[in-house]
Amino acid sequence: MIKLKPYFLYFLVLPAISSCVSGQLGKNNSGEFRNGMVVTAHPEASKVGLEILKKGGNAVDAAVAVQFALAVVYPNAGNIGGGGFMVYRSKDGEIASLDFREKAPRKASRDMYLDASGNPIEDKSLYGHLAAGVPGSVAGMVEAHQKYGKLKWAEVVQPAINLARNGFAITERQARELTGYQKEFSKYNPGKQYFIKSSYAAGENVVQEDLAKTLELIRDNGRAGFYEGPVAEFIASEMVSGGGLISKEDLKNYRAIWRTPVSGTYKGYKVITMPPPSSGGIALLQLLKMVEPYPLKRWGFNQDSSVQVMVEAERRVYADRASYLGDPDFYTVPQAQLLKTEYSLSRMRDLNWNRATLSSEVKAGEFGYAESDQTTHFSIVDRDGNAVAITTTLNGSYGSKVFVKGAGFLLNNEMDDFSVKPGAPNMYGLVGGEANAIAPNKRMLSCMTPTIVEKDGNLFMVVGTPGGSTIITSVFQTIVNVIDFDKSMQSAVNAKKFHHQWLPDEVRYEKGGLDSLVKVKLQQKGYKLVEGGNIGRVDAILKTKWGYQGGADPRGDDVAVGW
Repeated sequence: MIKLKPYFLYFLVLPAISSCVSGQLGKNNSGEFRNGMVVTAHPEASKVGLEILKKGGNAVDAAVAVQFALAVVYPNAGNIGGGGFMVYRSKDGEIASLDFREKAPRKASRDMYLDASGNPIEDKSLYGHLAAGVPGSVAGMVEAHQKYGKLKWAEVVQPAINLARNGFAITERQARELTGYQKEFSKYNPGKQYFIKSSYAAGENVVQEDLAKTLELIRDNGRAGFYEGPVAEFIASEMVSGGGLISKEDLKNYRAIWRTPVSGTYKGYKVITMPPPSSGGIALLQLLKMVEPYPLKRWGFNQDSSVQVMVEAERRVYADRASYLGDPDFYTVPQAQLLKTEYSLSRMRDLNWNRATLSSEVKAGEFGYAESDQTTHFSIVDRDGNAVAITTTLNGSYGSKVFVKGAGFLLNNEMDDFSVKPGAPNMYGLVGGEANAIAPNKRMLSCMTPTIVEKDGNLFMVVGTPGGSTIITSVFQTIVNVIDFDKSMQSAVNAKKFHHQWLPDEVRYEKGGLDSLVKVKLQQKGYKLVEGGNIGRVDAILKTKWGYQGGADPRGDDVAVGW
């Protein structure tokens, strides 16, 4: 692990570690802070966000600075070559959501990843230039800053430039990952040297001069610094050299879109989250509504009855996701019907306590009507109470593995999030239908679920996570951990999780997540249990009576800082 200087004004929460520094301002003995908090996937990015808050910037200023910083220090998911979603709540309760999801290039076609027999070609939508969608992250940050930012644009971009030019010390985890991806980097980047070397060591300083120059163009020219001019030329040339589809016209025409958040209630709390083309928001609200009638608190955390009812809700929600969710600009999503309380409750009426429902028995619900695991999430609240939840991604770890020559950043592999062939699973095993079929200029469906929760009209929680298909269930279980199981924010984040996504028909759980008696009881009812690795990397903030309480996920290098 890298060692950070103990700054006088802020508190640092490393994974599963708390350290108190004497003389801290705004902090009580429980590690809560009055003046603001930043929780991100990398210590350097968290530090950047806090410095912006301390300069007088608001939550959106800090979020923009963090997004660009992550593009430097967390290249497997932080990005300017990908996209994502933002949910915002002002101190006065104004809410908004911003869609800066990638889009299919205009030359994309429905069957572009199928062979002559109509079957998906292995890895064609995952690796290389053809896997990349039109990036949205820079446009999203420009839109967010123009509408809500307080500091000057150059001031919030500059910290990322400094990190790229001066370098940053990689963590032990990053050293292992970068060393492990050398074969892929070399294969998809002939003639380039970005991150290509025999091995990396923890603490090694990494400088990215080409990326610094790209960020300077963005600093000086805003949106045009990425979607036009030299950077657009670099991207277009990269596409030509590698057989990709993104054109200068695609880049110039890309726009981030403000959308109306979806919201619902759970046991007296208001949940504000992301609408389509994220599937996460609708799915999260459905899950909460489906389990609301059940006494989860009495049953207890990760006990057989709690797990069973939550798994059955997850099974049904992912079946609906496969049939009904897609880009609302191309497909009429039956959002109102999916979010009706009566509909969610009706989906659970066939729950049988004596045996597991088979996914083959569960279809999408009927009613009348005309997500790499290597994503990253960060949560920010400023001293005034403005809150931002942003989830952003390249899709798979290090995206398409393609670096843009001359510009120094990675391109996404988000095209795999479309239904390459309706009914065929993507890299996360998720199955989609016609609603998410490939079309030119269309946004691919996502599981990203940035979320803000209110209690009695006041800010209560900011939460989100990476994790591909497990994003929705991780956010769901984190909220339930706090509201139903009375966990602190850090404990709720640390808690072992489980996941079911309709297909494949199995319950994946983290090692140690289910005790032996619970496993026996569930297996006797016919549940297939599969022990696996980490699920989610939740970064969240809880508003308490005194201040802000952070939850930085110990599954990564995530860090919470406050002041």
